[in-house]
Parts: sequence; C-alpha cells; structure tokens
Amino acid sequence: MPLYEYRCDTCGHEFEALQKISDESLIHCPACDEPSLKKLVSAAGFRLKGDGWYETDFKSGNKRNLADSDSGTSVKTTKAAG
Repeated sequence: MPLYEYRCDTCGHEFEALQKISDESLIHCPACDEPSLKKLVSAAGFRLKGDGWYETDFKSGNKRNLADSDSGTSVKTTKAAG
C-alpha cells in the first residue's frame, strides 16, 4: 500500500497516510479538523507486506546483499550507434 503525504493549508500540519490506491484523498486535517488538506506530490513510497519479502530471498550461499558481492567489479555500458 502506498504512503501519501498531506499538508493542511490552514495550520501547515504535514503527515503521511498509508492508503490504498483506490481510497479517496483525505480532506479533514487531524490537527485542526479543517477541510483543507492537500495531497503533496512526492516520490512514491510503499510498504511490502506479507510473507516472502526478506533480504535473503532469491540468494544462495552466504550472500547478504547482492550489491556487496559485486564490489570491485564495474558494469560496462555501450552507446548505440546512431
């Protein structure tokens, strides 16, 4: 479920709300109870929920983090001829 950020135009209170994508936007501020909340545009945040979302999934051996196992190697990129 995504985390949405809100700010009250009346009192300036800012907070995050965990909501379904299909949920209506919040309207009433929890601090001043005025109907002046605005949803902020920000990077999408979400929470992985349920069994199976662990650091060790899809890894073999003693690897704790795939990025650590690749240290010291670099990825080569090529430009497409255009």
